[in-house]
Amino acid sequence: MKNKPVDYKVVPFPQLRQVVIDSLRMAHRKHTVCALLEVDVTEVRQYLREHKAKTGESLSFTAFIITCLGRAVDEDKITHAYLNWRNQLVIFDEVDVTTIIEIEAGEQTFPFAHVIRAANKRTFRDIHQEIRAIQAKPESSQGLQQWQFLRWFIILPAFIRQIFYGAFYRMPHLVKQYIGTVEVTAVGMFGKGGGWAIIQPIYTLSLAIGGIAEKPGIVDRRIEIREYLSLTISFDHDIIDGAPAARFTQRLKELIESGYGLTNGDTSEGMKT
Repeated sequence: MKNKPVDYKVVPFPQLRQVVIDSLRMAHRKHTVCALLEVDVTEVRQYLREHKAKTGESLSFTAFIITCLGRAVDEDKITHAYLNWRNQLVIFDEVDVTTIIEIEAGEQTFPFAHVIRAANKRTFRDIHQEIRAIQAKPESSQGLQQWQFLRWFIILPAFIRQIFYGAFYRMPHLVKQYIGTVEVTAVGMFGKGGGWAIIQPIYTLSLAIGGIAEKPGIVDRRIEIREYLSLTISFDHDIIDGAPAARFTQRLKELIESGYGLTNGDTSEGMKT
């Protein structure tokens, strides 16, 4: 009896995936600790829905999280510090947030890293408009321009690339210039329901935005259905200890739940009731 042929196809492995593999190798060397938390975003989501109903404009939830993150890091800048060659901590004043933006590329979508500069000194509206502008015109992003360099870089042997990465990550000013100082990845926007994302970051501080799920919550001593965001915060434990990480996590949670920066384009306050 003859065996039935197995249907399959062979496709080339995308060369640019080597960049992802390289970054995971670097991330594996870090001593990362993660905080998994649920953040009540009921009022925030309601505000965004009402704004869209009134104006037709869809505000970026990712921009809102970046606004809150910029403020939280601004209050505790050690959370985006990096070690240099002399084993000194370099602590930047400006918080540059790298986020993944999905754009249309023909019939497919393509995610690339874009750096939101000085997020701690900008309004939610400003950050929202930048994200929308990059989605409309991705070629204006420095992150997309760097792909041209990467196409040549990945041709180099793996051991040479690893030497380059090792030197690069000990030069904090270059890190800030090319990949920012903190990271936000919005995994939750690609699916529905709750759930956390466990990532392998190369940054001192990284946020992974997970799913949003409806769950019972207690408000004014009564049970209500609330919307909870699953949020993962990753810290480089070589730089950030547990107690400062816990305080940062609590502060970020407070900023998000208060709707920090949403109203009037003013980052000095949360939502007005």
